[in-house]
Amino acid sequence: MRSPRPYSPQSGPGTPSLTERRKAATQLDIARAACQLFAEHGPDGTTAEDIAHRAGVALRTFYRYFRNKQEAVAPLLAGGGDAWRALLAEEDPGTPLAEALERAVTRSLSDSKAVEEGLEVTRGLLRAAGSDEALRAVWYRVNQDSEERLVPVVARLAGPEADAMSVRLLAAAATDAIRVSLELWSAGDGPVSGPGSPADLAVRALRTLTSAMPLVR
Repeated sequence: MRSPRPYSPQSGPGTPSLTERRKAATQLDIARAACQLFAEHGPDGTTAEDIAHRAGVALRTFYRYFRNKQEAVAPLLAGGGDAWRALLAEEDPGTPLAEALERAVTRSLSDSKAVEEGLEVTRGLLRAAGSDEALRAVWYRVNQDSEERLVPVVARLAGPEADAMSVRLLAAAATDAIRVSLELWSAGDGPVSGPGSPADLAVRALRTLTSAMPLVR
């Protein structure tokens, strides 16, 4: 999953304060450092002190934001979900949901160097998670959070007549389609684009999981 997009100045209600932006930037710096070190040495060979040193922050700053070293990767993993929900939110209400979901999934998992680099980071983290229970827990929690945040986006696109269960099931299926596809892709040596890529696998999984759902028929 790719990291959050660089901050660009905005105006209006809801704009993050300077303090909030600095906090987010520090968290992302720590997350990048954690990912680099996990890739180089594995979770067992990496300490919180190592991550703080690589990120250029004090150890107390690390623990201000994260409870342990595995938690430090959450901002990077969550960035992929943030990106794809934002792309889906750009779709107009009334757009066929199957079309909107596939387009957002494909765009979020392809078409830029930054996405490709983010996918390789994700592959390394998911491989490391195979032998680290705490890291797997972070991955599952990030996906659960993403699913919950996806519900209102799907509800808006589905329209007021859509029932709550159908909306929840579609949000769960879309989230799991991406999660399972990334896990399968990370376990092998598939390409970052084209057949066998995360985008290709995710679209296939999405169609399999949602083909019988009334909201996408």
